[in-house]
Amino acid sequence: MSCIFCKIIRGEIPSSKVYEDELVFAFDDIEPQARVHALVVPKRHIENLNDMTDQGLWFAMLKASQQVAKLKGIDQTGYRTVINCGPDGTQIVPHLHLHVMGGQLLDSKMG
Repeated sequence: MSCIFCKIIRGEIPSSKVYEDELVFAFDDIEPQARVHALVVPKRHIENLNDMTDQGLWFAMLKASQQVAKLKGIDQTGYRTVINCGPDGTQIVPHLHLHVMGGQLLDSKMG
């Protein structure tokens, strides 16, 4: 599979791992939009949020985002979680991923 996130999960492409369990893998974004910017991805390839049908995996992604925030030291000050879905939602990599961003006051302006 040529998916860049699948290659990161398999260790074929280096990453700065933040968290991992049996269902998800989290790593620092290489183009951060905030002081802290990590991605939480399911280990199983799922293209986007519309293809997510596994409630257990969804819960694992949300729990992983909490762990990432704690490990990065932003759980007490606050953080943002974002999922982009499809081309018009600015999803660049076609593998479901949840952004965890914080470490600074984030812009509250919407598009």
